[in-house]
Amino acid sequence: MESKILFLDLDGTLLNDAKELTDGNRAAMEGAVARGHRVVIASGRPLKSVRAQAARFGLDGAGCYAIAYNGAVIYDFAKQAQIYRKALAPEDLYAVFDEARRRGIYIHTYDREDVVIEPRCDPETARRYCARLQFDFRVIRDIRKELSESPVKAMSIDFTGQEKTAAFRDWILSEMRGRLDSYFSERYFLEIVPAGVNKGRGILQLCDILGIPRENSVAAGDEANDIDMLRAAGVGAAMANAIPEAKAAADYVTERDNNHDGVAEIIEKFLA
Repeated sequence: MESKILFLDLDGTLLNDAKELTDGNRAAMEGAVARGHRVVIASGRPLKSVRAQAARFGLDGAGCYAIAYNGAVIYDFAKQAQIYRKALAPEDLYAVFDEARRRGIYIHTYDREDVVIEPRCDPETARRYCARLQFDFRVIRDIRKELSESPVKAMSIDFTGQEKTAAFRDWILSEMRGRLDSYFSERYFLEIVPAGVNKGRGILQLCDILGIPRENSVAAGDEANDIDMLRAAGVGAAMANAIPEAKAAADYVTERDNNHDGVAEIIEKFLA
């Protein structure tokens, strides 16, 4: 079989609900790599978290890559280096922070590999988010002066529901059109990225860098931030547990969900 490249979302796709890799998925991925296929973790998570997960599951060697921050960063594990990065324009970052402040809603961004929040933001929200990633956050007083580099993403979170964050997303898509994009990666997580940044664009970027035809790509996902990826890949596979919009965008929907080796099913069908 011709060598292919497999793009895998983490939460709700490769990982089960306990954030673990099932034995069936692990064996299927090891077999895919052994047959010469490339494997890419494609996640909204920060690069630091994606790298940790990749190392945990043995997906950090030659032929393995990461798309982090929903496509804003592409990382080559063999080179141990970023091979693509697209940052937010500082004035756009400041604008969304100012608007979040006016609306009284939580927002954070990243300084290199740290999650950073303003003093006004609820630290428990930051703590709850960072617990999923297994690292901590820090507080900075002035977003305009204390960042060491332009970040690639911001995130607004409301664990009580979507009403406030959905209204904030609508403001971003209207007032920042052509400068920023915004979409949910999970019910409570509103992603804020440079215009045009998404996992689908990440697929096209990496295939171009590696000289792999898009038709030789397979992508698996379950959430709203996976839809562009499912559409961009040669084969887009939505998990049985995916949201209806992701299933509608996919070429294939698995019979098994993320708790029952759904990724192994995709590998068996398209990369065996």
